[in-house]
Amino acid sequence: MATTSDIRKGLCIRYNNDIYKIIDFQHVKPGKGPAFVRTKLKSVATGKVLDNTFSAGHKIEDVRVETRSYQYLYPEGTTYHFMNTDDYNQITLEESALDAPGLLKEGEVVKIMFNTEDSLPLSVDMPASVILEVTYTEPGVKGNTATNATKPAKVETGAEVNVPLFINEGDKIKIDTSNGAYMERVKE
Repeated sequence: MATTSDIRKGLCIRYNNDIYKIIDFQHVKPGKGPAFVRTKLKSVATGKVLDNTFSAGHKIEDVRVETRSYQYLYPEGTTYHFMNTDDYNQITLEESALDAPGLLKEGEVVKIMFNTEDSLPLSVDMPASVILEVTYTEPGVKGNTATNATKPAKVETGAEVNVPLFINEGDKIKIDTSNGAYMERVKE
C-alpha cells in the first residue's frame, strides 16, 4: 500500500475495481483545512479520464508494473501491432491504450508497461517528442510573421498539427507527444 505522498506521474493504481494511470497531479495545502491531492486518472482498460481528489495520507493501492521496450510495426483498424526488441515476440494493443496514436511512426521504439501479476499490457509510454515530416500545408505568406499565427499541417503519420506560418511541405518538425503541439523545426 502506498499513500498520497507517493503519487507521481505514470504511477498505476487500483481504484474503483479498475487500474488507473496517474497522468497529472497537484498537492494542495490550503490555508485553512487539511491538505489534499488533486489527480487526473486515466483508465488503462477504457482510456476514460477522470478527476479525483485524495485527502492527505489516504492509502492507495499501487499496481506493480514492469516496463519493456517494443518497436511499433503497423496499425490494423483500431489495433496497433508491436514487437519486443529483446525476444521478437509480437503483441497487439487497442487504440485506447495509446496516449497519442496519431503521432506514432512505424519503427518507433516505445515503452510498454505490463502488470506483473498477470502480464497484461497496461499502457504505452511514448517518447517525450517525435520528429515527423510535414506532408501537406498551405504555403506561408511572406512578411506575415509578426504575430504568433499558426496554420494546420498534416504530418507523415496522418495527424494534424498547428505550426507557425514559415513551415513548408517537406520540413521536419519536432512535436511534443504529451499535448501534440509543435516544438521546433529540425534541420538535417
